[in-house]
Amino acid sequence: MPVFEYRCTDCNSKYEILHIGKEKSDDIFCPSCNSKNHKKLLSAFSPSMGSSSGFSGDSCSTGACDVPSYGGCASGMCGLN
Repeated sequence: MPVFEYRCTDCNSKYEILHIGKEKSDDIFCPSCNSKNHKKLLSAFSPSMGSSSGFSGDSCSTGACDVPSYGGCASGMCGLN
């Protein structure tokens, strides 16, 4: 279910709304001041990486990241340092 971020234009409070269905703009209230005046914010997407993802944080130090090693993990080129 999508979560959207909003900023209240009355009290400047930032809040998130979990959209279960097709909520109308009139159904969204600021939790701080109960205002219906808001602006939808652009949110960054961040996937969850659980233990079943196969990601191993030490793969670079073991050479499993397929980046040539030039004194460590290619000086951090694989992004795991």
